[in-house]
Amino acid sequence: MSHGKTSVVLAHGAWADGSSWSKVIERLNRQGIDAVAAPLPLTSLGDDVAALERTLERVDGPVVLAGHAYAGAVIGATRAANIAALVYVAALAPDEGETVADVFYRGKTHPQAPQLAPDRHGWIWLPQEAFANAFSQHATAQEAAALAAIQRPIAAACIGEAVGRPLWRDRPAWFLVAGEDRMIDPDTQRFMANRMNAQIRAHEVDHTPSVTAPDAVAQVIVEAVQSVSSR
Repeated sequence: MSHGKTSVVLAHGAWADGSSWSKVIERLNRQGIDAVAAPLPLTSLGDDVAALERTLERVDGPVVLAGHAYAGAVIGATRAANIAALVYVAALAPDEGETVADVFYRGKTHPQAPQLAPDRHGWIWLPQEAFANAFSQHATAQEAAALAAIQRPIAAACIGEAVGRPLWRDRPAWFLVAGEDRMIDPDTQRFMANRMNAQIRAHEVDHTPSVTAPDAVAQVIVEAVQSVSSR
């Protein structure tokens, strides 16, 4: 990555991998912004933070760090010195002493949201039909099928660990509120965005706008990059 130039690092959520950011990366690259997706093992919050920080070590200059869904907790838990701003995309943002589960289950449950429980190995999988019904209901049938096929389960341990002081208390933040999210209650998203004093950008998008509304996601990230670069 270019030395001294503001770059973007993207963190995927549960039931996804870095490819979920492909359309956003393409749009950022078109605007001359370098972006890389951090591979998260989804084995524990601590493991995911360590993996994210290994990616951040490879980036020179300031970074705008974006996280989707569960990864909101991951980007808030890192302490990497090169992070200049945070972008939350339909993300979970636990405060100090809270867990991912605390904020995920805070709001009302959409009638089409899946019932989630770990398997005998401690992994939580998303039912295949949930991709078209709740995870990415605005996706094409082909996109939903691909998302289901490549899903990565999340360990139950990830959502039960209380976080320390989140980085959003010390860095400027943007929050894309997904108004048609069936996984994380939009009212919960607004609650988290307001308490972090984020710049809120609301769109009538589903839970996975990086796939179904990449222009909206890229626009918020570019806004954060421009804010950092103009300082």
